[in-house]
Amino acid sequence: MGESRKEGLRVTFDGRLKLEFHGSTVTTDAGLLAYRELDEALGMTVMGEGLLDDWRTGKNTRHSMMALMRQSIFSRL
Repeated sequence: MGESRKEGLRVTFDGRLKLEFHGSTVTTDAGLLAYRELDEALGMTVMGEGLLDDWRTGKNTRHSMMALMRQSIFSRL
């Protein structure tokens, strides 16, 4: 199995520093919130919305083209 450590690791070059693992309490996409706020403030994806044509038909249009474009851009960030 794995080792279980309750205390942080100390580095040898500076005893004041302690390394701790908090992976279970960290989200991987929280940094995107800042990009979303910036996008909403500047209106970047809204500008592109008027340039997109939606050629989809039928019931396969659950998400708007702007939402799909925003998801595509943010996934690359």
